[in-house]
Amino acid sequence: MAKHTIQIPSNFIMGAAASAWQTEGWSGKKEGQDSYLDQWYKNDRYVWHNGYGPAVATDFYNRYTEDIALMKQIGLTHYRTSINWSRFLTDYENVVVDEAYADYMGRVIDELIASGVEPMLCLEHYEVPAYLMDKYEGWSSKHVVELFVKYAEKVFERYGDRVKHWFTFNEPIVVQTRVYLDALRYPYEQNTRKWMQWNYNKTLATAKCVQLFKAKNYSQHGAKIGVILNPEVTYARSSAPHDQHAAHVYDLFYNRVFLDPLIKGEYPQELFDLMGKHDIAFEATTEELAVIKKNTVDYVGINLYYPHRVKAQSKAWNENTPFHPSYYYEHFDLPGKRMNKSRGWEIYPKIIYDMGMRIKNEYHNIEWFVAENGMGIENEVAFKNEEHIIQDDYRIDFITEHLYYTLQAVEAGSNCTGYMLWAFTDNVSPMNAFKNRYGLVEINLDNDRSRHLKKSGYWYQATIKERSFVADLDEEYK
Repeated sequence: MAKHTIQIPSNFIMGAAASAWQTEGWSGKKEGQDSYLDQWYKNDRYVWHNGYGPAVATDFYNRYTEDIALMKQIGLTHYRTSINWSRFLTDYENVVVDEAYADYMGRVIDELIASGVEPMLCLEHYEVPAYLMDKYEGWSSKHVVELFVKYAEKVFERYGDRVKHWFTFNEPIVVQTRVYLDALRYPYEQNTRKWMQWNYNKTLATAKCVQLFKAKNYSQHGAKIGVILNPEVTYARSSAPHDQHAAHVYDLFYNRVFLDPLIKGEYPQELFDLMGKHDIAFEATTEELAVIKKNTVDYVGINLYYPHRVKAQSKAWNENTPFHPSYYYEHFDLPGKRMNKSRGWEIYPKIIYDMGMRIKNEYHNIEWFVAENGMGIENEVAFKNEEHIIQDDYRIDFITEHLYYTLQAVEAGSNCTGYMLWAFTDNVSPMNAFKNRYGLVEINLDNDRSRHLKKSGYWYQATIKERSFVADLDEEYK
């Protein structure tokens, strides 16, 4: 192993992320303010690990001052979370603000700023209101697009004087992929055309919010609006044309479906061709596509955890099933890969460098940052020392390697401005609940959800303070 001391640029973001629904809990929530996640949990609770879900979560709603004090102690430069759309309003059609929740959000923002932590806010992190799911099938409807923009306008009016970092969505592809493409989550409907319509409508909603943001001139005070995406860095099994084509089509359906219109303002023609061929095209008008063209994002956050590997489809397609992009590919299990065995994900830190080079070379070198990167581990209590501090050296190693490749991308000219860890504290994940822990800070479920820094929390604190870290890189032939 070779030790390298890596310097972190002075203006480089070193933060952490979470979301409203994964932390707040239901304290203070009014009847009729369920989000899609709340609805899923209530209707399908048995699939959530050990029954934990968004009902209490980390109780951030009541304990935000305690958590923000820990953020200040660690030295986070930025903290990203979401505003819970389902709780910010009491009437989604008439856009009536819940003053109690809006006041809470204002206090969180003020506390962050007073503590030297820059707030970054998403307008939706899976929190589409259950009311809109029931009445309009959520993002299937163009009406929901208009309601979202009206909601965004209310949010900008409240906090636009203080918040400089805005994002429309976190991972806009995820909910519909789990529900309508793969039918893995409530309400379990396999409908590829609906999947594509959700993808398009969220892109349109982002463009309309950017249009609103510009019209209201929030950018004159240095504020920016973007989106948080989770493109999967995709590698073909081999250099053979059939495997390369499989990776190319995967990239079209899962990555470029958002990257291209949101950054370049246009969808790839090849995607339109494939949607037409398989009769899954979304409904779009010339006027809407013009709005998308003219209102691209200022910057993007990219969530990166693991690589995605594919090969050409090896089995004949069942024509009795609806089209699925896996018509063109199947997953490839790379022999000998490094694994996070708790999560079942491959560890390949170079994905960040490769994504950075792609953004530099294919997407106008737009400003971007790592919006999420982290390691979820099960049963972390087993790693406590005599002082009851979790010795998560595995997380420190994971962050070190990924941060190293992030800064390698910066050195190679990619316009990457920061690194955000998922997550600040342990929090609830869909279905997995508190099974896999991601935090710098432990949430002790057996002791009133008490908070305790892990070894990684102290390491992150020292790294931010010193603006440097030591990376042990395996560069030797053995």
